[in-house]
Amino acid sequence: MPNEPLTPPAIADPELLSELTAGPATDVIAPAGAPAAGSVTVTRAVVAAPAGASGRLGRLAKGALADVTPLRTSAHFRRLWFGQSVSSIGQQMTALAISVQVYALTGSPFATGLVGLCSLIPLVVFGLYGGAIADTMDRRKLGLFGASGLAVLSAGLAAQALAGVHHVGVLYGIVALQAVCFALNAPARASMVPRLVPAEQLPAANALSTVSMNLGLTAGPMLGGLLIGVWSYQAAYLFDAVAFSASLYAMWRLPSMRPEAGPGTAAKPRASVLDGLRFLRDRPNLRMSFLADLAAMVFGMPRALFPALAVVLYHGDAGTVGLLAAAPAVGALLGALFSGWVGRVNRHGIAVIFAVLAWGLSIAGFGLARQLWLGLILLAMAGAADTVSMIFRNTIMQAAAPDDMRGRLQGVFVVVVAGGPRLGDFESGTVAQFTSPTFSAVSGGLACVVTMLLLTLRYPAFARYDARNPTA
Repeated sequence: MPNEPLTPPAIADPELLSELTAGPATDVIAPAGAPAAGSVTVTRAVVAAPAGASGRLGRLAKGALADVTPLRTSAHFRRLWFGQSVSSIGQQMTALAISVQVYALTGSPFATGLVGLCSLIPLVVFGLYGGAIADTMDRRKLGLFGASGLAVLSAGLAAQALAGVHHVGVLYGIVALQAVCFALNAPARASMVPRLVPAEQLPAANALSTVSMNLGLTAGPMLGGLLIGVWSYQAAYLFDAVAFSASLYAMWRLPSMRPEAGPGTAAKPRASVLDGLRFLRDRPNLRMSFLADLAAMVFGMPRALFPALAVVLYHGDAGTVGLLAAAPAVGALLGALFSGWVGRVNRHGIAVIFAVLAWGLSIAGFGLARQLWLGLILLAMAGAADTVSMIFRNTIMQAAAPDDMRGRLQGVFVVVVAGGPRLGDFESGTVAQFTSPTFSAVSGGLACVVTMLLLTLRYPAFARYDARNPTA
């Protein structure tokens, strides 16, 4: 329970009162029940000034770090965030283990690349339908169903590894089913956040969710590689299965989360995917938030170029590829950890625009860099910019859309986040095949910048979007 507010003692001596209030002070309204002469009593409470530069630095540091207010004030969000953080690490460990096991069984990079294709199609199809389902039923139950399915599938992966099953088709099938469960779980989980924290805390909550995601992207592969090296694939799979217990517990403790109809509308017994797409068509700010992400991912995603650039440009090996792949995630994690300022920004649209422009320029600079350290710094800067974009795009979607439409929009978000980078891999790889990896990276980053500027001209209202008056 929070402490009761303290009221400064009454001071009778006017001279003593003037001495005490000579420094910085604030007006404090006396609480109800305090002695008063027929009106509200206002007293002067002395506020101690911070001691020199160290106090100013402390305030700056506190303001820069991620705002953890949603974790302190909402027990439901705190449990959901912790469960998602743990399960995210486990999922990334499993993703690495599947890739390593497929390559060990086949010795084929193409067969390993098919893992991504096996997950993409179910994510696109069921992402849209998963969002529609989340707008018609208790999102808590849907989240529990999806998380339970993922836990069972991780246990199945561990079982096949322990049994020595050497059929890559089994792994492909499990990956596809994992994508289905994720596509059902993710829209339900994300659409619950605006019901767990007040609107003014949404930017901070989304920043914390980005910390959770990038913690998994950085820690998961490292821990997965360690466990695979010591105890083989089944150890990573078993960890993932057990890690889902945290997410399941968080979902179990949530109250019922049935969708709430918007003002002037009645709750619908079923939700149509087409209705969600029509809603998006008539909401330029929401549509622009998705197009901005596609501009960044389709044109500015250099992931497919890392192996070639590591060898040709940096004269490195597989370790260099790993550094290039990890740099954006590290930058994204740092960007989320030092996101305390996002709650003080109201112009979310212009923040997204500048973040996407920063991503594109950083990628173009990465293509021009000839020193590995500089390339890694630019990739980390791109990752931090992407975090800023994601925080504000998520907040726009959650604040400007009615609750009974959030599931379908989160489904579209899953499709964009899953499909955009994979289309970017195809675009950058194709351009590199006909030109060079360096040209592909530079041209892709500049194409992202140009596309974002054209979109801003096409949708000028997006730059004026204000969180104090959210409009879709």
